[in-house]
Formats: sequence, structure tokens, C-alpha cells
Amino acid sequence: MGHYHHRHDKERLCIRTRKVYDWVTRQIDVPLRSFNGPELEDIFPTSKCPRQGLLCDCIAERGLDPSELTIRCFLSDAQGNRIDPVVDQDALIFQEIVQPQGRQPVNITLPSGDTVTLQKVKALIKGHVVVQIVSGNGVVVCESKPIPFATAQTFILCAPEGTELVGHISFFECDSSLVCTDNFSQLDVSITLCLEVQMEADVKIEVEARLCQPREELAEATLCPTAKFPSQCPEVFPAH
Repeated sequence: MGHYHHRHDKERLCIRTRKVYDWVTRQIDVPLRSFNGPELEDIFPTSKCPRQGLLCDCIAERGLDPSELTIRCFLSDAQGNRIDPVVDQDALIFQEIVQPQGRQPVNITLPSGDTVTLQKVKALIKGHVVVQIVSGNGVVVCESKPIPFATAQTFILCAPEGTELVGHISFFECDSSLVCTDNFSQLDVSITLCLEVQMEADVKIEVEARLCQPREELAEATLCPTAKFPSQCPEVFPAH
């Protein structure tokens, strides 16, 4: 059997790491967007819905009942490609809105009664969604162009000068509905997302640690079975 060797002598090390100064999460309901008239026709290109004219007329011409259609909505990039909001964070714009006077200080009273000074940080979140109209048998009848959405949020954070705003989406949900009547057609799109926001900065910290050493390799496993003997009865034999 190999033996592991440990170094017991600790030493002080200076390392550079990313420090999180503050971290919050917030559910954001993006204001409802409604499309009707020319604006509705503009987001559904004729290549995906051949008839030049009203979207609801196009659906009716195919003999489809609007009440039987499924209207689905998903996050996309600027070209309309479906993306995973948790994985493909680069497809979204998340940036701080720089204030002319910088981040304004805000005095906050804690539950303990103590007062702490934090900073007001404004963030801009932008992205796109695509809406698909799907028939009962799963055929995509119409697909929209990428529809942009945006929201601006204000956070009260520990954000001293030199810290950087970092954020990502941990949950995304898009709902849409289409209303088709004889005189009226409208598409409504609502978006809910969970945003994780952190204030970060690179810092150098001193830690007490011991340096790591590579371990010895374990003995190579063998395919040969080891001899196994039947269990004995020491209480009975051998008896002395």
C-alpha cells in the first residue's frame, strides 16, 4: 500500500480572488406588451404566414380554430434562435446604468436599529423572445420575429467605488395569448424572470494554508479474484 505524505507546516499566502460585496435576488415582472393592427402584422413575417394581411385572417384561411391553437413563447437571441436563459447568458444584455453623479449613497436602518450607508445601483436588462402559434397536431403555423424586451431596475446594495455589477438570470418564463375576433386581433406577451445581482471586485487576501502535494497513485486494480474462505465458528472451534 502506498503512503500519503502531508506537510504540517502552514505558511501565509497572498492570493487574488473575486470578492462578493453584496448579493440579492429579485423577481421581475416585465410590463405586458400588446401588439395589434399594423404592429402585430409587422412581427409575423409573411414567409412564415404566407397570406399578406391580418394574422387572424391567415389563421382562419387555414381552417384553424383560434381557441384550439397553442401560443408559446421562448427566450431567443437577436436572430430568433432559442436559447437557455440559465446557460446562454451572453444572449442577454445586463449592464449598469451609469448615473451622472455616480452611485448615490442611501442610509438604511437595519432591523437591529443600526444605520448603514449603501449605494443606489441601476441596472438595464434587455433581450428577445419569439412567439410561435402551434396547431393542435403540433405544427408551427406562424412564428414571430425576435421581439425585444427591456426593463430597468434600481437596487440598494453595498457597492463602494471600484466594485462591478454582475448579474444573471436564474429563472425565465414567457407567456403569450392571441385574441382573434371578427373586429379585433391582439397578441399579449408577458415575461417573468428571476435576476441574481452581485457587486464584485478583485481583491488580494492573506490566508494561512499549507501547499498541496500530489498524492501517490493507488495500486492498480487486478482482475484476478482473491481467495475467499468460508466463515468460521470461533466460539465452537478451535476451543481451548
